[in-house]
Amino acid sequence: MKILLLGKNGQVGWELQRSLAPLGPVLALDRHSTDFCGDLSHPERLAQTVRDWRPDVIVNAAAHTAVDKAESEPDLARCLNATAPAALAQAAAQVGAWLVHYSTDYVFNGQGVQPWREGDATGPLSVYGQTKLEGEQAIVASGCKHLIFRTSWVYAARGGNFAKTMLRLAGERERLTVIDDQHGAPTGADLIADVTSHALVIAMTDPAAGLSGTYHLVAAGETSWHGYASHVIAQARQIQPVLALKVTDIAPVPTSAFPTPAKRPLNSRLDTHKLQLAFGLVLPPWQQGVNRMLAEIL
Repeated sequence: MKILLLGKNGQVGWELQRSLAPLGPVLALDRHSTDFCGDLSHPERLAQTVRDWRPDVIVNAAAHTAVDKAESEPDLARCLNATAPAALAQAAAQVGAWLVHYSTDYVFNGQGVQPWREGDATGPLSVYGQTKLEGEQAIVASGCKHLIFRTSWVYAARGGNFAKTMLRLAGERERLTVIDDQHGAPTGADLIADVTSHALVIAMTDPAAGLSGTYHLVAAGETSWHGYASHVIAQARQIQPVLALKVTDIAPVPTSAFPTPAKRPLNSRLDTHKLQLAFGLVLPPWQQGVNRMLAEIL
C-alpha cells in the first residue's frame, strides 16, 4: 500500500507518520517539500503529485485551521480547505486511490444539546466551517473512494494546546476564567491517527463492504472548556504534587465573555456510533487521552 501523506508536521500529520508506517511506504509532505508538491495553495501541482506518484491512499492532514484568521482571508481559507481537497479528490478518482480527509463539527450550526449525526443538516457559522463543508462536498461529488472524518477539540502532546495554556496560566494567576457553555470531547491526535490506519485497512481489505463515506471521530464522553481546564489542573496536581500552580479559582463564563472574529458553535458533540459499528471500534473516554498526554508533558 503506497501512501501519500499531506500536512506531515501538523498535530494529526505527525501522529499519522507513526500510525501509517506499518501499512506500507509513506511519502510524507508539507508545504515546504521540494521533490513533490505538498502545498495546498497550489491545487494543480498537488494533483500532479498524485498522478506522478500514483499512491493507493492519499491522507490529507493539512488545512487552514486558523478559525479567526479565516474571517479576514476567506480566499486563502477556501483554497486550502475546499479547492485543494477538490483537486486531490479528482486526482484520486483518476488513479483509483482512496482519499482520507479530516473535517470538523464547525460544519454544523452548534445549536441544541444532541450529538450531531453524519446525516444532520449542516449550517456553518464561520468562513472556516463553510470552507470545510465545501471541501467535504467536493470530495463526495468527485466520486472517489473516501473516508471523511469529522472531529473536534483536537490536541497533541507535541506543540501548543489548550491544556498547556491552562497550566501556564495556572502557574501565573490565582483566578482563571474559562468558557462553560461550549460542549465537546477533547480528542487526541494519536487517537485520530490510530483510528485512521485501522479504518483504512478494513475499508481496503473488503471493498464490497461499501465503507466509503463520512464518519464522526471523537473521544467518548463530553465536557465544557471549563470542565476540561478543571480536569487538566486537578490531574496535573495528582501527577506532579510539587508543581507550582497558583490557581485557586477556575470561574465559569459564557462564550460572550471572549468575543472573537469567528462565531464558535456551542454544541460540538458528535455521535460516533456509525464509525464504531462500521469499523469494530470502541472509542475511549476523553479523560484517558488527556491524562496520557499530561503524563507525557509534565
